[in-house]
Amino acid sequence: MVFQPHRTGVIWGWLRDLRQNWTPSVNGTMVLPFAAFQILLPFSTTVKYSLLFFALALFLIALIVLACKMHQYYKYKASSIVKNKKLINGTNIEKKTEGNILVKSLSPGFLETAREEQNSKIQLMQKEMEKLEEHLTPSPPSTESLDDVGSDTEPHRSRGKLKFALNYNKKATTLLLNVLEATDLPEHSRDPFVKIRVFTKVDGSQSKVQSVLHERETRVLKNNRHPIFDEDFSMSLKDCQLSNLSLKLEVKDFDKYSRHTLIGEARIALKDLKVSETLEFCEDLQGKTKDIIGEVLISLKCLPTSQKIEVGILKFKTSSLSIIQERDVYARIDVFSNQHKQKHQKSSLRAKSKVTVFNETFLFSLPNPGKTHCLILLSLYETVENGRKLIGQTSLGNQKTKAEDGHWDLMMQTLRQPVADWHPLYI
Repeated sequence: MVFQPHRTGVIWGWLRDLRQNWTPSVNGTMVLPFAAFQILLPFSTTVKYSLLFFALALFLIALIVLACKMHQYYKYKASSIVKNKKLINGTNIEKKTEGNILVKSLSPGFLETAREEQNSKIQLMQKEMEKLEEHLTPSPPSTESLDDVGSDTEPHRSRGKLKFALNYNKKATTLLLNVLEATDLPEHSRDPFVKIRVFTKVDGSQSKVQSVLHERETRVLKNNRHPIFDEDFSMSLKDCQLSNLSLKLEVKDFDKYSRHTLIGEARIALKDLKVSETLEFCEDLQGKTKDIIGEVLISLKCLPTSQKIEVGILKFKTSSLSIIQERDVYARIDVFSNQHKQKHQKSSLRAKSKVTVFNETFLFSLPNPGKTHCLILLSLYETVENGRKLIGQTSLGNQKTKAEDGHWDLMMQTLRQPVADWHPLYI
């Protein structure tokens, strides 16, 4: 900063004049006359009045803003008072629960409607769980298949008829199947097709385990309750005895975005098939039956402290003759607890073989294991070009319909210890 002597002289002169103008008061103090405050500003009169006008304008703007804010405040306060009055009158009263938590209690009419909707949802979920358990529970000699849980299983309801023809060529050891047509299908069936499986018994005629020898499908006929397929299939029966073979034809309703719905099935034992003679059949479609195609080794462990259950998929074995195909397989586990479906878990891919080893465990939440209604569904899939293909399924749990299964009871008797057992694999 540059020191300027002439400005310093002016300031000292002004202070000297100020000191000379002090006058004593009655009390002996010095009084400064009004003339001492008349400091001249180096501005013109026009500029001075402009600055004064600008200051007044800012003051008025500040008063207007203050008035607007006060108006908004009183308006908000009045509206809150009206709301509080409505709350007190019972339109929407806040009550304190037993846990000292404030919750909003709705009007009685709305509460009744909400409760009715909730009860209806609970009843619907219970019916679905009962239906699922009914389908998942094997009942000899034949039960409903697992891959068609949503199918109609009413015994007295007409499902329609299926016409087909069979011819066994003993010299070529081949079975010729001609799927002709389906008639009188239910009204809900739209896009029907026929799935064909040839089963053979394993380890003699007394064994319940079967092997899938052949699997075929017809084309899908859209919007047709009386589809005429007229398709021929040739299947080799080399090294197989007719007495151990059975043919199962499933009529299904095609669904592009979900599981195909079962309409009905027809099953024929090939032991009565005559050689070199074409036999034509017209069979009534029946409810779905399950076939055992292998076994799966599952381990269970209950962890009561953490309220979890450990489900392990150890290995599965099958006697299917079509196992030679080089494909990968994986397991999927679904757990239903108190009508609530938990998020499913999948195992890693394994090479497909007669005995496939997984040795993987998965944890699921299970509060109060002794009283919680639990159902475990294990599905085995193999990878194909278009996605996946179901190999088989099995189920276990503490539901009443599975009273013959002691695996769950054994787990509850040996807490915190894994318990393994074999379960049949159904298709």
